[in-house]
Amino acid sequence: MTELDFIEIAAQELNIKKIQISNTIELLDDGNTVPFIARYRKEVTGSMDENQIRDVETRINYLRNLQSRKETILRSIEEQGKLTPELKARIDRSLKQQEIEDLYLPYKQKKRTRATIAREKGLEPLAALILKQEVTDENPLTIAAKFINLKKEVESAQQALDGALDIIAEIISDAADIRTVVRKISYKYGMLVSKAKDPESKSVYEMYYDFSEPINKIPPHRILAINRGETENILKVAVSVDVDDILKQIENHYITNSESVFTDDLIKTIRDSYIRLIAPSIAREIRSELSGKADEHAINVFAENLKNLLLQPPIHDNLIMGIDPGFRSGSKVAIIDQTGKYLEGQTIYPHPPQNKYMESKSSIRSLISKYGVDIIAIGNGTASRETEQLVAEIISEIKDERKVEYIIVNEAGASVYSASPTAQKEFPDLEASMRGNISIARRLLDPLAELVKIDPKSIGVGLYQHDVSQKHLTESLQQVVESCVNKVGVNLNTASASLLRYISGLTMRTADNIVTYRDNHGKFHSREDLLQVDGIGNIAFQQAAGFLRIPDGNNILDNTSIHPESYAATEKLIQLVSIKDISKEGRLIQHRLKEAPLELDKILEDLGIGKPTFEDIISNLEKPGLDPRSDLPKPILKSDVLQLEDLKEGMVLKGTVRNVVDFGAFVDIGVKQDGLVHVSQMAKKFVKNPLEIVSVGDIIDVKIKSINLEKGRVGLSMLIDS
Repeated sequence: MTELDFIEIAAQELNIKKIQISNTIELLDDGNTVPFIARYRKEVTGSMDENQIRDVETRINYLRNLQSRKETILRSIEEQGKLTPELKARIDRSLKQQEIEDLYLPYKQKKRTRATIAREKGLEPLAALILKQEVTDENPLTIAAKFINLKKEVESAQQALDGALDIIAEIISDAADIRTVVRKISYKYGMLVSKAKDPESKSVYEMYYDFSEPINKIPPHRILAINRGETENILKVAVSVDVDDILKQIENHYITNSESVFTDDLIKTIRDSYIRLIAPSIAREIRSELSGKADEHAINVFAENLKNLLLQPPIHDNLIMGIDPGFRSGSKVAIIDQTGKYLEGQTIYPHPPQNKYMESKSSIRSLISKYGVDIIAIGNGTASRETEQLVAEIISEIKDERKVEYIIVNEAGASVYSASPTAQKEFPDLEASMRGNISIARRLLDPLAELVKIDPKSIGVGLYQHDVSQKHLTESLQQVVESCVNKVGVNLNTASASLLRYISGLTMRTADNIVTYRDNHGKFHSREDLLQVDGIGNIAFQQAAGFLRIPDGNNILDNTSIHPESYAATEKLIQLVSIKDISKEGRLIQHRLKEAPLELDKILEDLGIGKPTFEDIISNLEKPGLDPRSDLPKPILKSDVLQLEDLKEGMVLKGTVRNVVDFGAFVDIGVKQDGLVHVSQMAKKFVKNPLEIVSVGDIIDVKIKSINLEKGRVGLSMLIDS
């Protein structure tokens, strides 16, 4: 297949025009990043979004790798002198890796098998004779006796017959058509079965101690759970299929003359081939494919949760106190200003064993008064609810003096960050435990800017993330972070290197160089200044510039997502609609365009841009500097405590979605443990995927459905009226 064939195939499969795929692949091959292509090459790609571009990239790469593998296989078979025109044609037209591997199997170099040994003993002609099934009137051992050869260690007729049947068993096992049939039946009718190795033992896998489910219906989260139980040596797992049905299918293919003297031997050999060779191989394939699909699903759910978490709206213009709660080692308190700058920190000991409750209250009140704290962010780890009680008391006591609110913040990954080189570089004079609560406070100020400093796998919005392909998971989550950072854009004069590294066209080295340049030369006044930074040439500048913002720069366009390559067209447009001050008159541009003397096509021709770029420019001129997260619902801030004991069945509360999994969503309703909205309680219709209903960060109304005080569990429902 040629590159044109790849484009044709991808176009049909993805339902995208060939020219779009061709142009997109050319852009990718030239080194352009996905965010850059999606944002600034819409005319070329037909306005494909990032997901479509990645789908194209994935499919074309698969087909390219497939073609490379085909060429290797064809070379190998040809070198053996066994490549027929029919076999070459089948390999050439195949679009699946598994199919070409099946076709290659008979010619693949193998370890020494029973069939290999039999071939070395010269028993291949006997195997061919048996497969012809022409002999009907002789004893099989009489025929086999002709192949006794002491020199080749064939000492008896039975040994010769057994060896020939071993060859046939391998021939059947290697037959691509047979494997296709077995695979199809196994997928359609097979069951995944798990049993307990010790049925009397207690574990979290008890529901899988005697479990079976159709292979074509078992959901991804159960596959991952079963895999983990097997890995932990608690479960035995197998693929169960109706053997008789499969054997009948193979017999129909190979038994061509039921009168042959070898029919009984062939039937036994077919069973042996299936039980000993085919079934274990197909079972491994099925388990691998199920695990692969479950991995992909879990990674996609994790990626979607991560995206929604990173795009949570920032809480600007507030002075924030972060508290990382703890018992024995105390609770760490940090104050950050409206820019995220660390101002002061303390350790307080309000809880056992020290119990310095009043002293701790006094310290917090003093810091609130000293800095004018607006919001207190409390980590949701150990001693979180005890600290919440303390904070609520303080807020109640000072409510006549100052309005202060609090919020419980997911602290997942804070400890990972606090011990990281990034944190050490940011706060070299602070101990690790103090850095964690700065991170908690900053997560409220700007979730994206802070969370990019932490390995996405540690952020706490995944399920079974340690059981899936770590390479695939890392790649997928890095793509999500990159997408989110470029969607929002970053302030070139305040962004950390950890944030800048995700900008299209930048690397960790060039991100560090930007920060160093900023430290040595002061703030950037224009995007063009970026070219003065070591390591940033024209290509890196082209990829990165549109995603970098300069709010108070020399050119107001530098605070938009309009790319510098479109500045000339933008300025022409501004002149056309007679706008003097974008910050004040940008919102009038649509009205002015309606009054313009030219038709849209003529305007586009004069500006030298396409309609997608034109629309993006107008959108940016109307709201220069707009943060795309601004329109999302803000986090729920509180001033008093809700205890688990305060809950009653039927109560309706507002909650924040913390995590979405296959079986539902965990929702923070302000008590110690997040409540669970089971997927069956999300809508009156059947919900296949909870992500179709809710996302991480959503503020939703939920009704208390059940309360288990002993286990600290709360069942929730989104069906408020039922």
